[in-house]
This record gives sequence, structure tokens and C-alpha cells, in this order.
Amino acid sequence: MALGDSLMAGYGLPDGQGMVPQMQAWLDAQGEDATLINAGVSGDTTQGGLARVEWSLTPEVDAMIVELGGNDLLRGTDPALTRKNLDQILSIAQARDLPVLLIGLPASSNYGPEYKAAFDAIYPELAEKYGALVEPNIFAGLGAGDDPAAARKWMQPDGLHPNSEGVTRIVAALGPSVRALIRRVD
Repeated sequence: MALGDSLMAGYGLPDGQGMVPQMQAWLDAQGEDATLINAGVSGDTTQGGLARVEWSLTPEVDAMIVELGGNDLLRGTDPALTRKNLDQILSIAQARDLPVLLIGLPASSNYGPEYKAAFDAIYPELAEKYGALVEPNIFAGLGAGDDPAAARKWMQPDGLHPNSEGVTRIVAALGPSVRALIRRVD
């Protein structure tokens, strides 16, 4: 199950071009026998993800991708609250013996260096605490480093969501981690 926000839901993209359908096609091409369930909700925060994770984990779910926090960041949510919500989501997964891939994104410097440091530490620290796989930057596959302007051609006009080709690049970068997650399923 891919629990996430608009990046996972495929906001602004034609059917079949979002993160989950493209990742499913990538996995199929790799010969993986896995089915992804899209549990992405546009606009969702870590609090929203926490509120729906229990009922989203249907019996057929045997691993979870968690991609949440971008909307917390956009709203300037206290990183301590974002951490608490993600911690609870990972605790629920652990209680169900589900392997997790935690996908984050780096904070911009808009809220200052202390906020950025606190937010950026959430993903690797929680992954270590729970033994989860981690990808700290969902946008790493766009190859822009710390230069958002370099990624512009891979983004929709809103500058927040990747276009179809951007998703293809993100999927290629995240794919090996998703395969590693599949290997953790008993």
C-alpha cells in the first residue's frame, strides 16, 4: 500500500501517469510479482494519513510505502508534530509486522535553519528507529540537487508536482528501494 499525498495520488496527471501506476509498470517490467494499492490523497498531511492508516491496511496489504509530510511542510507545521504523526504510522505498521519504505522530502529554508534541520532529520531518524527503508528526498530522481530551477522542466506549472516525465524519473530512482521493500515481505 502506498500511503501518501498528492505526489502519490497523481495530482494533475492523466490516468496511468501518476506515481503508483508508473511504479506498478516499472515493477512489472522488472518481473516483480507485486500489486501496489494507491492510498494517496491530494492535500493529505501526516495527521490525515495517521487518521486513515488503520482502515487502509486491509488484510491483503503486506508492506507499506509512506510518503507524507509535504503538506505539513507547506503549512509550516511544527516538525515535532510531523514526527509524532509519522512515528505513530510507523508504530502501527510495526505492530502489524509490515515492512515500510519511508519517503521524505527536504524542507526549504523558508522557515529558517532550525526548522529545516528538525524537519530533514525526521525521515532518517524514524527509519532507523523502526528498521524501515528510507528515501529522504522523493525528488532526488529529478537530478536537480539543491537547485529547484534545474527541476522545473520535470514539474507541472504549479512547481510543486512532477509532470509525467518527472514521475518517470522519480520512479526510476525509487524503484530499487521499492524492490528492496518487496524483498522484506515474508
